[in-house]
Amino acid sequence: MNFDQYRTEIQEKSNQLNELFSSYWHDYSHMGTWQFWVTISLMVLPLIILIFAIDRRRVFEVLFFGYTVHVLWTYIYIVINSEGYFTHLYFLTPMLPYALNMTASALPIGFLLLYQYCTNRGKNFYVFTIILSGIFAFGFGGTEVWLGLVELNKGMKLFYLFLIDVTIAFTAYWFTRGLLKVKERA
Repeated sequence: MNFDQYRTEIQEKSNQLNELFSSYWHDYSHMGTWQFWVTISLMVLPLIILIFAIDRRRVFEVLFFGYTVHVLWTYIYIVINSEGYFTHLYFLTPMLPYALNMTASALPIGFLLLYQYCTNRGKNFYVFTIILSGIFAFGFGGTEVWLGLVELNKGMKLFYLFLIDVTIAFTAYWFTRGLLKVKERA
């Protein structure tokens, strides 16, 4: 195939895949299903908690940390989902990333509130991150698998989700602390 044939074939397959996801959502993940409401709850409830719990004196720092968690988890989810390791079976809409409720809300807000708590009270962020990562991976992740909301394939384990959570939270912490050091020097 030449370049134009590849591009045409890719576009046709992409359109077919989008139509398939849309049909799937309308049949199994629409607003009339309990799975949709669990998914929307995991999106909205953390945002409501954030409104009341965020330290407004450090809002940009704390939100930068959360944003970093969000971006890192979103990119990692794109890879592990596209390779078929970890798949969310129910989602808010077929037009948005399928794990949006977790990568844009539950995980970043959970970790940013932990960051805020540890830095405000002088607690060991690393220890608390390991605990929260265990709760997210084995507690929430295990419950999602048990409820049939997600699939783990190709040898993916909840332990790997735990390691991803820890790595992302530590990386976001180092980025945020680094940014604060740059700010102090300026």
